Amino acid sequence: MSDRTCLKQPRKWLAGLAMAMALPLMAGCETAPATGEQIFTGGMTQEREREVGREMHQEAKEQFGGVYDDPELNEYVSSIGNLLARTSEMPNLDFTFTVIDSPDVNAFALPGGYVYVTRGLVALANNEAELASVIGHEIGHVTARHAAARQGSSVLAGAAQLGLAVLLGGEAAQAAAPVSAAMIQSYSREQEFEADTLGIRYLARAGYDTRASSAFLNSLQQNSRLNAEMAGRGGAADDFDIMQSHPRTADRVQQAAAQAGVSAPRDPMLERDLYLSKIDGMLYGDSPSEGFIRGNRFSHPQMRITFTVPEGFHLRNSSDKVVASGPNGAGIIFDGDRQQTGGSMQDYLTRQWAQGIRLEQVETLDINGMEAATAVTRANTNQGPRDLRLVAIRESGNQIYRFMFVTPPQATSQLSQGLRETTYSFRRLSQSEANSLRPYRLRIHQVRQGESVTDIANRMPFDRYREARFRVLNGLGPNDRLRAGDRVKIVVEG
Repeated sequence: MSDRTCLKQPRKWLAGLAMAMALPLMAGCETAPATGEQIFTGGMTQEREREVGREMHQEAKEQFGGVYDDPELNEYVSSIGNLLARTSEMPNLDFTFTVIDSPDVNAFALPGGYVYVTRGLVALANNEAELASVIGHEIGHVTARHAAARQGSSVLAGAAQLGLAVLLGGEAAQAAAPVSAAMIQSYSREQEFEADTLGIRYLARAGYDTRASSAFLNSLQQNSRLNAEMAGRGGAADDFDIMQSHPRTADRVQQAAAQAGVSAPRDPMLERDLYLSKIDGMLYGDSPSEGFIRGNRFSHPQMRITFTVPEGFHLRNSSDKVVASGPNGAGIIFDGDRQQTGGSMQDYLTRQWAQGIRLEQVETLDINGMEAATAVTRANTNQGPRDLRLVAIRESGNQIYRFMFVTPPQATSQLSQGLRETTYSFRRLSQSEANSLRPYRLRIHQVRQGESVTDIANRMPFDRYREARFRVLNGLGPNDRLRAGDRVKIVVEG
């Protein structure tokens, strides 16, 4: 038997393996209603998409903040979504539109027609057409069946890994897994462009001004830049863009509009006055259930706790933790936990929270009458070595609150005093203090004769960047002025 004969047999076997793998895969090809294109869905039918969306709907609501408690606003947003959906290629699909109670600016869709927008996004939009542009984009993901196509990519990636495992062994397949996961983690640029094209098609069919999509993206980009600047990271706007998984720019949206091939309505709708009336009084920023950030202080009226971070640290709130980013790459992470078994706070720190970690300088503390424990350790991170100080505080019973202070070794000594002051600033709020805390809300203000941007912005309850916040909130450029009679959004307390 010659060497050439030995080489031919594996090739024939590989061809047979490829055909055997392809037979079940080809059975998963379906047509996307919006595009008419054949897509590989990995066997995910439209019926299965609806089932998956229904199964994930409750979990999605809980994970991202719950439904915003304003039935009238939810009904209004649903009416916009249903109008757009009726113009789509799937008018009979029972879409579900939900406003999520989150201050973040975000929107997403689940398979089967479940579309979500956050109240933070609703607040940033300046008219109905801008909000419709976002909802139309998400409807486009549904009608193009991008979730099913992503499922198909996952199946293909799994098949490729199986082939690698057969040919090269398990280690090669394991090495390929992270690459495959990264490929299907979010929608591709092509899919985002396709959703833009479809969204603009639906906007035009519904009678909206298709230029609203570019206008909203400009507001989104300005909002991301402002958040980065307020955090002292002006060159890292993408880190503060909640929608950074959507690789979209105003230029790309304009290209999508050209590709959509639709004619602009003769009298396109913006519906600014109606929109502003619907969002007047809407919660802005953190909700009482998540606690409030006021400057460098965090206070939670329901948990009745408060603490202050050092000057130069920027606080950000989320459903499960509060994070403060500081100078020199320092950071603070604050969250809560439950003690699983009885014992001292030192026991909790060493045996539950940091179990298996080598700790130094372990000691007990008294923080404003509350039992606490602290320790330090060093960790290697992607950014290099970091010093960690852990502080665990028993507020009552088995309710624990925790600080993790993260500092580069060269800055630990410099920052230690300020972080120590943060630790001892943690205290319980009295009931009267908790009752005095009020959320921020949006109010609509009609500009009076002689009022300037600065005049109105200075009424907002922020300690800095008032005018910049006002301009971003209202989609105003740096040189835009107001006219008497204009209606604008402002933020008030209470």
